[in-house]
Amino acid sequence: MATPAGASGMLPHMEEATSPPMSIDYVEFPMTDVAQAKKFYGDVFGWTFEDFGDAYASFDCGNLSGGFAKAGEVHRGGGPLIVLYGSDLPALQQKVTAAGGKIVRDTFDFPGGKRFHFTDPSGNELAVWSDQ
Repeated sequence: MATPAGASGMLPHMEEATSPPMSIDYVEFPMTDVAQAKKFYGDVFGWTFEDFGDAYASFDCGNLSGGFAKAGEVHRGGGPLIVLYGSDLPALQQKVTAAGGKIVRDTFDFPGGKRFHFTDPSGNELAVWSDQ
């Protein structure tokens, strides 16, 4: 079967890749209360922060960095799901609720492990999974 590719085997509008594919470098969450978000993610997951005024803080979670940006409200649904890893899901569920988060989907099995979903105090939905 013939293809529209030129002599190089590539489509005319595509260039040969000379660098690695782009990777996710930074994740930014809208937060109704940045100070509350820092306390929640610091208490539950041990993240560290750098403040840039009252309306923004960057975070470091060990393998990725991101930020919390002050927002009037958080829109739910339809966006990407951020999934964190943790080895002790029951303990993390307790920490989430003790810190003001809500479990929105109890722990369930999926191929490769188990996970649960929660919302942080601003309403962002995330998940935590474990292969244990």
